[in-house]
Amino acid sequence: MGSLKERKVTEIQTPYVTQQYQKIQNSSRKRKGLYRRLVFFGVCAAVLSILAVSTLFSQAAALEEKNQEKAALQKKLAKLEKTQVLLEEEIVKLNDDEYIAKLARRDYFLSNKGEIIFNLPKSEEEEDYY
Repeated sequence: MGSLKERKVTEIQTPYVTQQYQKIQNSSRKRKGLYRRLVFFGVCAAVLSILAVSTLFSQAAALEEKNQEKAALQKKLAKLEKTQVLLEEEIVKLNDDEYIAKLARRDYFLSNKGEIIFNLPKSEEEEDYY
C-alpha cells in the first residue's frame, strides 16, 4: 500500500482536462470569496450588534437614573406642597386678632391688663409638642 501513495500518475494534457481543472479552480476561488464575504458581513453584524446592545444598556441605565431622580423630586414636591398648605393656613390664622394675641402671649410673654405671667419649666411632652 505504501507503493500506491508514492506512485506518480501523469495527467493527460487535453483541452477538456484543462477546462475541468480551470472550473475546479474557479469554483474554489468563488467559494473562498463567498467565505470571505460571509466572514466580513458576520463581523460587521457582530460589531453592529455589540454597539446596539451597549447603547441599549447605557440608555437603560440613564433611564433608571432619571426615574430615581423623578421619584426624589416628586417626594420633594409633595413635601413642599404640604408646607405650602400649612403656610396658607398660617396666613389665614394671622388675619385673626385672637390668634395674633395668643402668639404674642406665648412667644413674647406679652399680657393683657391685669394678667400676670408665670414661667413654668417645660415638661418633656411639651418640648416634643413644640
